[in-house]
Amino acid sequence: TPLIKAENLGHKLGLDRLYIKNDCLNPTYSFKDRVVSVAATKAQEFGFDTIACASTGNLAASVAAHAAKANMKAYVFVPASVEPGKLVGAAIYNPVLIKVEGSYDDVNRLCAKLTQRYNWGFININLRSYYAEGSKTLGYEIAEQLGWRAPDCVVAPAASGLLFTRIWKGLDELSMLGLIEPVNTHMYVTQATGSSPIINAFQAGSLHVHPVEPNTIVKSIAIGNPADGYYALRVARQSGGGACAVTDKEAIAGVKLLAQTEGIFAEAAGGVVIAALQKMVASGLIKRNELTVAFITGAGPRTQEILSDTVQSFTVQPAIEAVEKVIGVPA
Repeated sequence: TPLIKAENLGHKLGLDRLYIKNDCLNPTYSFKDRVVSVAATKAQEFGFDTIACASTGNLAASVAAHAAKANMKAYVFVPASVEPGKLVGAAIYNPVLIKVEGSYDDVNRLCAKLTQRYNWGFININLRSYYAEGSKTLGYEIAEQLGWRAPDCVVAPAASGLLFTRIWKGLDELSMLGLIEPVNTHMYVTQATGSSPIINAFQAGSLHVHPVEPNTIVKSIAIGNPADGYYALRVARQSGGGACAVTDKEAIAGVKLLAQTEGIFAEAAGGVVIAALQKMVASGLIKRNELTVAFITGAGPRTQEILSDTVQSFTVQPAIEAVEKVIGVPA
């Protein structure tokens, strides 16, 4: 996917070398296609004829799409509160779509039990070790796109924490192979304040992630008990990076800022990344001259309902004079 030099946004934030890794442009419009591609391939190798997942929305769409292409059956389980756009994004591929009353963590626990009863390849449960490796490609790609070097700073969202750790692992593997210099990238993890167990632990100086009850509009990263939270904390600390949480209001402002400066419409998790980046630059954590990559992991149209109150438009009669009243041309 493209790595875009974000000159307009960088100027606005005070960064000279800011890049956006735009994973909105994957086949089902999120980074989940990376992880599902690996796990679904292994599912076929292992002889599964059915794949399934627990999802906050984006994974459901990717699993359903991959199943359709591979001529496999698909069962996708999501919280009943998932955004309508994400339901449509999965349902179009004709999986068995099951909405579960409760949070994502409730859905995940149910799916873990189902793995014991049905011979299905649960992409992010019994195939998780393969699923995890798919996100390394983000690290591989940005290093290649930057001319075979690691960035100074990475800013990425965290739900389970897996994506964040695998970006680091991808960079580290390239260094081990001698394809890039030793990695000195500062890794910054971001979450919404309504579901920020990893950030809470980082700020408390702890390696123990205490579960929370998610309460945020940023549903794609609303995991209260993140499976890889410990590892995300370790990466953030060992890399000399940091952690930042932002409010729902700040996340919406981040979505708008990215769209209005770079023409990229991200989902709410992307707004979290941009708003957190803005905070960290303002506080001096990220310096003007540092080569920084911000990860946008999903597209905005699926979560556009969060922006409905921000739409401004004008209705006029079909006359030049009516238009000029709106645009402020003097009489």
